[in-house]
Amino acid sequence: MSLKSICILRLSAIGDVCHAVAAVQAIQRQHPNAKITWIIGKIEKALLDGLPNVEFVIFDKSQGKQAFKQLKHDLSSQSFDVLLHMQVALRANWAAQFIPAKRKIGFDWHRAKELHALFTKERIKPQTEPHVLEGFFAFAEKLGVPESELQNLSWFIPVSEQDINFANEHIKPESKTLVISPAASKKERNWLPDRYAEIADYASQQGFQVALCGGPASIDRELGDAIKQHANGEITDLIGKTSLKQMLVCLKNASIVLAPDTGPAHMAVTQGTPVLGLYAHSNPKRTGPYLYQDYVAEVYHQNLMAQKGKPANKLKWGTRVKGSELMTQISVDLVKQKFDALVADFNL
Repeated sequence: MSLKSICILRLSAIGDVCHAVAAVQAIQRQHPNAKITWIIGKIEKALLDGLPNVEFVIFDKSQGKQAFKQLKHDLSSQSFDVLLHMQVALRANWAAQFIPAKRKIGFDWHRAKELHALFTKERIKPQTEPHVLEGFFAFAEKLGVPESELQNLSWFIPVSEQDINFANEHIKPESKTLVISPAASKKERNWLPDRYAEIADYASQQGFQVALCGGPASIDRELGDAIKQHANGEITDLIGKTSLKQMLVCLKNASIVLAPDTGPAHMAVTQGTPVLGLYAHSNPKRTGPYLYQDYVAEVYHQNLMAQKGKPANKLKWGTRVKGSELMTQISVDLVKQKFDALVADFNL
């Protein structure tokens, strides 16, 4: 299979584009001479900017209808051998019609939501209980990448010397540091600040430095302030103080990252930093930190049984559980157990 030009359509979110990078770079190894164009969101592009041999075209959803007109204009002189349509959201599906490609590959029928199938002609293979990353990787397989390459994943996201220097000032590369990224995009997915603080103190007692990271949103700031109020030890506060690339290097320099279902958890995976994930609403086998699923503190499965009366393998894959207080069921003791396991297994 000889391909000259490949278009990737994956607009968001931070965690998902991190998963997609692994598939894209596997495709590049298989098709080193193919030109790759990635249609991506504005924020996500800031993280991936400079990705080797990838041309980005920004789709700015804040522009509304104008974003589609701009996309059509940006691609007016392009013609791709294949489009890999990696997003089922209606906005992305509508954008797909403006991408000229001989082949348009989308998700299998089971995952083809919001009219996704209308904008694609081919489909990836159906999968049994896949992680999101494995779903993206099936697109790579469609282009001839062997499934065995799932055992040879790589992520290379370039950063500048300035980004590295910034991170090194706050988190030394060889230091024992726990980085807590406490806030998810939805408040109900966040753990309690006093419990984050208790783990911060627990780590401090074992010789770890502790740092907080997160975005500039008020939910991040308020949670970070509450954690510091409850904690006894010193905490480096980087919430809202880093660019995405600076945060990426901070996560690389960390020894362990503690986070709920949020982008920085998956950013940390790309850097090979062990992640202790906190999950209640979604199945960590589908959306958890891909390389570190054994270290997730979760109450998802017990709540799924309580609400649906069936285990995950007897329900539609990806079924979520509902409740604003579910994260309170994750105990400090359970998180300490996972923390101790990470320390022991990675000789931290």
